[in-house]
Amino acid sequence: MGAVPDPDLAPLLELAVAVANEAGGLIEAAARLDPEEVTTKTSATDLVTATDRAAESLIAERLLAARPDDGFVGEEGSPVTSGSGLTWVVDPIDGTTNFAYGYPAFCTSIAAELDGVPVLGVVHDPVRGQTFAASKGGGATLNRRPMGVRPAGPPLAHALVGTGFGYAPERRAAQGAVLAAVLPAVRDVRRAGSAALDLCTVACGRLDAYYERGLQHWDHAAGALIATEAGAWVGTLEGGPLDAERTVVAARPDLVEPLLDLLRAAGADQMP
Repeated sequence: MGAVPDPDLAPLLELAVAVANEAGGLIEAAARLDPEEVTTKTSATDLVTATDRAAESLIAERLLAARPDDGFVGEEGSPVTSGSGLTWVVDPIDGTTNFAYGYPAFCTSIAAELDGVPVLGVVHDPVRGQTFAASKGGGATLNRRPMGVRPAGPPLAHALVGTGFGYAPERRAAQGAVLAAVLPAVRDVRRAGSAALDLCTVACGRLDAYYERGLQHWDHAAGALIATEAGAWVGTLEGGPLDAERTVVAARPDLVEPLLDLLRAAGADQMP
């Protein structure tokens, strides 16, 4: 197949925002009902619900009805190969454990990649009614208003840092050891349970930085682009692409070097 011209990102972004908001309505309605059946995936702590699957089906139907030649990769379903060069990467509920417990920190994440390069991202928080969005080179918005990372200034010792933990017990133990070294070196640490929301929280200035090892593609595809377009540095502690075998880091630019040094000294680059 020959080179695929860049699509007009504005209508694509509007489509993703509309679909994310519709899925958010489904999820919010389900959250108000009695607890639903919960099953597990990769481990006893890795949960999935019927609402995860229903939301992903809705998102896939809406996106592929509007753009039938696109590809689709979702956390809960089988991938669809792209014929257009554009692939949607979706996490229907990022923060499923929170959702299953009624803890108000979960979201829908939709990203689009053109020939493997992220070009737009939308993260919708149905609890707060907040939609984070960005397109490549177009900046980032919160409910359609421009947003950005916190201004440079306070040192790492005064930074509020987010993190998360994996599902495998051995990884969680290693992450706890790293956290024990990080905690006394920063202002405080937050753990919300949704990587996509954590990345957006850095993007809008509610966190100074965030790090986590073990993120899957759909966990960070939208949030990483949103954070980047909001002015954050987003990369990995070890170098290389964002993937499950590396520690993803997002931070306001002046904190990057001291934070990476702290994480390395804490052994974050040696975790399983």
